Amino acid sequence: MIDRVDKADMAPLERPRWRHRLSVRLFAVTALAVMAAEVLIFVPSIARFRQEWLEAKLETVSVASLVAQFGDAGLLLTPEQEADLLEALDARLVAIRRPGETKLLARASDLGPVSRTVDLREEDASSSIGMSFEALVSGGNRLIRLIGPIGDGSMSGEIVINERPLHHAMLVYSRNIFLLSLSIASFVGALVFGALNYSLLRPIRRMVAAMQRFGRMPEDPERVIRPGAREDEIGIAETELAAMQATLARTLREQRHLADLGLAVSKINHDLRNILASAQLISDRLSTLPDAQVQRFAPALIRSLDRALDYTQSVLAYGRASESQPKRRRVHLRLLVGEVLDSQSAAPERPVDLVNGVPDDLELDLDPEQFFRVLSNLARNAIQSIDSDEAEAVVRRVTVSATALPNGDRIVVEDTGPGVSARARENLFQAFRGSTRAGGTGLGLAIAAEIVQAHGGTIRLSDDATAGARFEIDLPRSFA
Repeated sequence: MIDRVDKADMAPLERPRWRHRLSVRLFAVTALAVMAAEVLIFVPSIARFRQEWLEAKLETVSVASLVAQFGDAGLLLTPEQEADLLEALDARLVAIRRPGETKLLARASDLGPVSRTVDLREEDASSSIGMSFEALVSGGNRLIRLIGPIGDGSMSGEIVINERPLHHAMLVYSRNIFLLSLSIASFVGALVFGALNYSLLRPIRRMVAAMQRFGRMPEDPERVIRPGAREDEIGIAETELAAMQATLARTLREQRHLADLGLAVSKINHDLRNILASAQLISDRLSTLPDAQVQRFAPALIRSLDRALDYTQSVLAYGRASESQPKRRRVHLRLLVGEVLDSQSAAPERPVDLVNGVPDDLELDLDPEQFFRVLSNLARNAIQSIDSDEAEAVVRRVTVSATALPNGDRIVVEDTGPGVSARARENLFQAFRGSTRAGGTGLGLAIAAEIVQAHGGTIRLSDDATAGARFEIDLPRSFA
């Protein structure tokens, strides 16, 4: 069952024209199917009706055969009696055949030429059907000679009759069969239509109404269809529709929240860029001071502020669902990883061992600023994962390494933390859904995946790690 649809909330259900409605088509198809079945029944039945009508005619000759017995005794029919007999039998000629003998009982004086001879003794099923339809279509004023067994079968009768009464009788029989078939088809069609309308069409109309109501406000969870208790295909369809609508409503709510979040981030990002720009001016002035300590830390501070400004710009770029094209340079990967690890920090009371395992001679063609962000995000996630474990005895280590592959190079970032949960794996690399820790946004992994893809590579969470998490970045040789 579904929610009640308020009239003020929903416009009347749009329905197709009557000739396009599924109910009308179902009724028409059912009626036509019944009529087709009746046609198959009509074909042998009309042949049987013709045969019985002709046999009934011949049976009247068996009554007339009694007259022949009186004729053997010397009683002959007068012309008036012959005329009365022919009128009673509606015939033009009546004769009886015995083995080796044919006896004429009556004959009309104006007997014309016979158009067709019908011998019931020689007809089979197919020929009887063919002659029946031929008589039904072409029958009229033709004279036919009818021959067939009479009585106990020891003799046969011969009668010449006009085909018009047979043709008329077959037309009446066909009309009655047609009206009966039409009545049966209408009754069965209405019965099937009622059953289908109750079990199929009404639930479909309810689902259509629910979809129209849901479409007017898809973010409202109260508009999701409520499946009934049916276990057939309609019940499965309602259940799947409810699940799809619930997923869509949840996704739309999340999208709206993300849009609101994007607007808020854009506002914060605008103000943050102004603050960072002021801090950058101050750092530039500090770099001119002759103090040795200032000269030692000022370059790192300036680089950090520059990257912070780039990050604020990247947030806006991600909000536009686009990353700038990589500006590839030949990069000494070990030095780049060293800068990444130097920029990371952990809790002083629980230090993390940061290991640079990249070979000294490994050089890659990539965008250093973009890959700094990739490795920085992965390293920061690893450190935060390790910081979540307060046990003193656990090993706290993050290792960045690289190895050569047959067709490229692989960069690995692995840690000794608690690893990635199964729930986080389902939406990994999806912004705001694929966070590897509680309270995270997952934006770092999404940005990392987009940058790696722009470099023609792939990033994945390896299943080979015995402990912690292991992220592998593969860059093809054409780009590496």
